[in-house]
Amino acid sequence: MIRKLIVISAFLLVPMIVQAQTHNLTLNDAIQLALENNYQLKQADNNLDLADTRIWSARADFLPSLSANFNGSRDAGLQFIQEDLAFEDRSSLRLSGGLSSQVTVFNGFSNIASLRQSEINRDAQELDLQRLRESIIFDTASRYLQVVLDKELLKIAESSLEASESQLQQVEAQVEVGSRPTVDLYNQEATVANDELAVIQSENSLEVSIARLIRIMQDPEITDIEVSVPDTDELALMPVELDMDEMIESALQSRRDYLAQEKTIESNEQNRRIVRADFMPSLTFSASIGSNYSDQRVLLGETIPFGDQFFDQNVTRSVGFSLSIPIFNRWNTRANYQNAQVQLKNSELELDNIRFQISEEVRQAYNDYIAISKELESTEKSLIAAERAYETEQQRYEIGSTTLIELNQANANYVQAQSNRIQSVYNFIFQEQLLDFYIGRLDESLEFN
Repeated sequence: MIRKLIVISAFLLVPMIVQAQTHNLTLNDAIQLALENNYQLKQADNNLDLADTRIWSARADFLPSLSANFNGSRDAGLQFIQEDLAFEDRSSLRLSGGLSSQVTVFNGFSNIASLRQSEINRDAQELDLQRLRESIIFDTASRYLQVVLDKELLKIAESSLEASESQLQQVEAQVEVGSRPTVDLYNQEATVANDELAVIQSENSLEVSIARLIRIMQDPEITDIEVSVPDTDELALMPVELDMDEMIESALQSRRDYLAQEKTIESNEQNRRIVRADFMPSLTFSASIGSNYSDQRVLLGETIPFGDQFFDQNVTRSVGFSLSIPIFNRWNTRANYQNAQVQLKNSELELDNIRFQISEEVRQAYNDYIAISKELESTEKSLIAAERAYETEQQRYEIGSTTLIELNQANANYVQAQSNRIQSVYNFIFQEQLLDFYIGRLDESLEFN
């Protein structure tokens, strides 16, 4: 009976274990998942397919149209019979059919402008798609780096708690033998409690960061993750010399949102040409062929056969041109043209706004990069000094030449220095990616460097 319960329990627990499986993810793994599952990217891909369809439709407008028609009717009642010059009660059958074709010869070049506009809109949507990919890559990398940073900060908090607990045991022993006052025990217990709170807060921050990373990857099978934490000593934390003006110029040549807005201006220019074509005359060529049959057509007292009527005697052919000249349409065309003019001017103003925005973003990212580069050096010096100060205070405390409060303060300074150092390292990595994003050269093959 016990063996059966163990087997049943094992089968029940296996799905739970599988469901709670932790996924080990590298930075590139997270980026690929985000790109594969993002619904906005899928919508953008669909819109790109729709843009291709519109180009195909605009090209088809240059082709002639072709339509066929076939009509049939049966009439019953009093009818005038021409041969007898009298009215008789009869039923008659009539059939007719034909083919017609029409092609636009000239419409003010509207069809040419429509095709160009469709092609330009397609290019603009592709640029928007590429910029959206860059945004997803950047957001994913940022959230991944935040998880790594929070994980490192949790390690620092846990290490500080472990040191405080070890120090508490030492103080308890010293108080017990009377070599330390009881107040040191109370102070150390308070320090341990504060360190425990710091660990709880760090754990919560890590869980929040993991949840945000899982959210952007949009994979329902991933409920818990384990990120790859690089060795900070192996990272190439070497600031490089940058020229801000060159970066701004490079951004204006590479940023997809800026290039897409230029395409929008071209599209609006083509739209203005389409509207302007309504002021011009249009010329259409048409051709048709048709025939009909009636059972009332007789020759020598007999109904003429269907084949003789429909394919020979009653065949009609026509060709012709149709010229339409706009004279007055209640100023609707003029209003549409002014609207197209305003859209074009607004798109040009939006391009100027994007240019200023890019300049501001690159300048801010450049200044932040310079500041963080300086922080790298200062936090490294601060960490070394804080570590030496803590070790010195620890030695002095052991020989009784300093107080526990001073030792705890030195430890707090050392923990803060560790935290500042690790944050400056990952802020530097983040700022490098931010620069690439604002310049427009970010791709999906990202690695810690």
